[in-house]
Amino acid sequence: MSKWPLTKNVEDFLQKCDIHKENKLEMLCQDHSQLCCTKCVLLQHRECTSVTLISERFQDQPNDLQQLFDKVNTIREELNKLHSFREGSIQSVEVSYTERLQEIREVRQKLNAALDALEKTTLKELDDLRTSLKTQLHTDLENCNKLMEDLNKLSEAVLELCGKNNPDMSFIANRKGMDKIKQSEGFLKENWVKVASTLSFQDNTYIEQYLFKHLVLGKIVQRAQSLTALGNPNQVLNVKQTKEYDIGIPNDSETTSNIIGICVISCDKLIVADGSCQMVNLLDNHYKVISHCDVRVSGDICQISASEVAVTAAEGKTYGIQFISLHSGKLLKGRRLELRHLCDGIAHHDGHLYVTSRSALYKYSLTGELEKKLYEDLSGGITVGQCAVSPTGDKIYVTDYNRHQLLTLSRDGTLLSTFTDHELQNSLGVHVTPAGQVLVCGYSSNTIIQVDEEGKRKLGTIAKQKDGLNGPVSVCSNSATNSVIVGQYYQTKIIVLEV
Repeated sequence: MSKWPLTKNVEDFLQKCDIHKENKLEMLCQDHSQLCCTKCVLLQHRECTSVTLISERFQDQPNDLQQLFDKVNTIREELNKLHSFREGSIQSVEVSYTERLQEIREVRQKLNAALDALEKTTLKELDDLRTSLKTQLHTDLENCNKLMEDLNKLSEAVLELCGKNNPDMSFIANRKGMDKIKQSEGFLKENWVKVASTLSFQDNTYIEQYLFKHLVLGKIVQRAQSLTALGNPNQVLNVKQTKEYDIGIPNDSETTSNIIGICVISCDKLIVADGSCQMVNLLDNHYKVISHCDVRVSGDICQISASEVAVTAAEGKTYGIQFISLHSGKLLKGRRLELRHLCDGIAHHDGHLYVTSRSALYKYSLTGELEKKLYEDLSGGITVGQCAVSPTGDKIYVTDYNRHQLLTLSRDGTLLSTFTDHELQNSLGVHVTPAGQVLVCGYSSNTIIQVDEEGKRKLGTIAKQKDGLNGPVSVCSNSATNSVIVGQYYQTKIIVLEV
């Protein structure tokens, strides 16, 4: 095969000048270290002192194509990661737009008809910022796609050149490859330091008193978080301080709480599902209960929107999902979905509910329509316990209590990996942070461990029994307070780990 000629597509790709696409690369300007066509030389390198024909100067010069091939693949992987995060950023803008729009509507309900003009102004500002953000993100995606396409072609060309005695083309491939790598590295360097943008709405609490002194309902804020932090799911969390908070309701001292589910909702408020007291509680910033509603909690809780959560529930042998909304600082029960199986773990991603039955994982729509049974293990016991979904939705993490395991599934339910560790005994709660960091509760080992995004290796032990853990069953992160909150089996106190 080494004696076969290059295909026309490879030859055209390697020889074509990136600037003057109708011309072929024939020379090298050593003053600028650039491959040139005749038009490049005429327009940009006329005064350069060292412009050499490739065929004359580099006929016998060796080129390390394997090293080039490896470098191209490394850069291509980085571009793929950036591409995924940019796609996720677009989705994040849309989700936050919807959530902020709901907040705007809630503020609007408190005001009279005179707010119509203010609402229009505010929504226009929101729309303009969304359009601006999406335009920039789409531009980044297009540039990323172009670089990936060029690197793919270059990779194919290098593979075809390997083993062939074609020094001219090898040299061109090498120089062109280094140029493409330099472009890609510059693009990656520029984009990784950019921020991942979302939208938020800060309502003006004095607007009712000074209604006609303001032009908008509130301020649209672009929340910014560095991609170096947001995009590193394998960054190990380091605990700086550990605190305990008693979240028991006064006059209810006879019953010990069992915090089997925790999630963060709008304005970074914390909502906990108490399986012992059979209620869902809203906590303030000091971890005190400020509102609650009675629910026959059977398992976990997850956020649906900026003001709504869903909790698995059971009434006798009737199983389902109870939706609860936050309105004016109060928890209100909403609609309920009846399901035909036991409901334990629950997670929400991109308009889909992931529900476990202790032996299977199901995917539902928000209206309760069964879309697919993703995974099942009927070997007995709690083999499919709690679940969590990665920020991009490509991985689903499930705990196997019986086998002390964490399972990682693809979005279609294919088993990708199985993780075990001596510090993970009777795995229960599992949580994925906004950055993609995976946290798992070891109930019997009294541990919270962090696992890599692939679900294959332990990155660290976040907390142990010496930190106050005693039967951890649920875990959740709060990026607003840089903390990890842990619920425990029949414990009124929760553990807050500051990271």
